[in-house]
Amino acid sequence: MRAVTVLIFHPQAGSRAGPLERRLAAARDRLARLHEIGFASAGATTVRRISGPADRRLFGARLADALRDVPGGGLVVLGSGAMLLAGLADRRAFVACARGDGPPALANNRFSSDALAVADVAWLRAVPLDFPSDNALPRWLAERAGIPVADLRHRQRLGLDLDSPLDLILLGRRARAIDPGAHPEDGVVVDRLAHVREVLADPRAELVIAGRTSAAALVWLERIARCRVRALVEERGLRASGRLADERRQRPPRSVLGAILDRDGPLALGARLAELGDAALVDSRVLLAHLLGADESAWPTAEDRFGSDLLDPAVVVDPWLAELTAGAVDAPIPVLLGGHSLVGPGVRLVAQR
Repeated sequence: MRAVTVLIFHPQAGSRAGPLERRLAAARDRLARLHEIGFASAGATTVRRISGPADRRLFGARLADALRDVPGGGLVVLGSGAMLLAGLADRRAFVACARGDGPPALANNRFSSDALAVADVAWLRAVPLDFPSDNALPRWLAERAGIPVADLRHRQRLGLDLDSPLDLILLGRRARAIDPGAHPEDGVVVDRLAHVREVLADPRAELVIAGRTSAAALVWLERIARCRVRALVEERGLRASGRLADERRQRPPRSVLGAILDRDGPLALGARLAELGDAALVDSRVLLAHLLGADESAWPTAEDRFGSDLLDPAVVVDPWLAELTAGAVDAPIPVLLGGHSLVGPGVRLVAQR
């Protein structure tokens, strides 16, 4: 039987990491352990965690180092925060692909993947050392290596990743296995979530969603929400399309909501959103990309972004992001800030929590 190796990439919190970064790293560490157990139960031959402190090396270089000790056969690659709600059947699908019992390659989402299986590890040995992230691997396989890639994006649960402490709050009780402690600072977000759900249940109200939401999330909302939904879909594929190995020129990220804030200032976020609806879910990473470009190294620190997600402007050092967060906190309507999970697969958690 063909050997199947699973590589789980797990960035550790650095020595200068703040409390929110350490909280997220600890939760990812526990999730990585669940992945290790889960993929072993799904039939993988070898499961390895590639762990180390975060640094400036690109994903291609990390992958090349990890593949030096991988024998022939199939391979599954994922991050420790990937597929937060995956079950045994989901992991078996990836192992089956790597074993040669399915499509040549399988991703959780071929347009922006967090988990990828290939039937032949040799295909990934050709990934350039300067390849920026794992998100674009399926596109590289299809467009540069000519390998057909299937995906499981219809399994909405596989799109939810652990990218921020906010994602743990969205999970509610289901997060206890990876985030067992109580965190009083979560209370503001929990309160806002309750108000958003009230808006969802009100046929006279309107919910605003801005950022990298998907058609699937909007279709689901249209089916369960009693309120109207106003969606501003922007910069889908921000991380997966920004810099493929074929070096095609890409336009810089741009956001309609970001352009309004260019004019009125970040503190005006709440007032502008209140003109559009009765509650809002906002992908703040799109706004940061509009302001500072797609390269996250130019953005405010992860600790700042996580503090903004928890609606605590007092802990945000970056002046622009602190004002944006204050604008959300002081808004006349409930506003939540976050990343892709909040406006994408996490929409279901917002509504059902």
